[in-house]
Amino acid sequence: MTDAILSTNGLTHNFGAFRAVDDISISIKKGSITGLIGPNGAGKSTFFNAITGYLTPMSGTVTLEGKDITGQSPERLFVGGMGRTFQIPRPFARMTVLENVMLAPVAQIGETLLGPFLSRKAIEAQERAIHARAMEILEFMTLTPLADHPAGKISGGQMKLLELARVLMGDPKMILLDEPAAGVNPSLTGTLIEKIEALNAQDKTFVIIEHNMDFIMRHCNPIIALAEGRVVFEGNAEEALQSPILRDAYLGATANA
Repeated sequence: MTDAILSTNGLTHNFGAFRAVDDISISIKKGSITGLIGPNGAGKSTFFNAITGYLTPMSGTVTLEGKDITGQSPERLFVGGMGRTFQIPRPFARMTVLENVMLAPVAQIGETLLGPFLSRKAIEAQERAIHARAMEILEFMTLTPLADHPAGKISGGQMKLLELARVLMGDPKMILLDEPAAGVNPSLTGTLIEKIEALNAQDKTFVIIEHNMDFIMRHCNPIIALAEGRVVFEGNAEEALQSPILRDAYLGATANA
């Protein structure tokens, strides 16, 4: 796929004798919202971890915009334009929502070994710029009223929005979301979908793991399905509903509704 932003080739990862990711080769089209589905234990989160530097694949390669990023650290990938969220948000609970977002950029001047020896004006200027950008993102994510609230006191759905806000501080080209709608009330799910689609209109590419099949069918194209660590289907929503593998083994009531 010539317009692929992210590709994997033969990606494999084992946990002992268990092969969680088994020779996965896929290409993600730039500007797409790709849905990644499959039953629990299919290897979806392990696949994400192998792509985003939280695990080093045992074999295979990952490329981002044609560059080999296999095994690079999450911090380096964040700087390079890839961000991700997790199934369970873990904000710094005692810090405010705003402070959590401001912490996201890596290699801030004041945090370096040379920070104490550098110009205080330079440090303050960078902090003002980060603060301004964080407030812009909080406004976009409709989290401004919660800016001064402790992050540990907001709802689970608001934490999902906060996770995405933190990712946006890296100005990513590629965003991977791990079950963003899980445990989120319908109103906040609607807000999340609205933000994903707005970002996608700005050429942000998404890969989304989700068990909410209505979410996947309505908002993702293409859809990729994993089972036992392997790709078993790739196509659009209509093709997914017609697929015997997915209809019988995974989609169930969704396909028959």
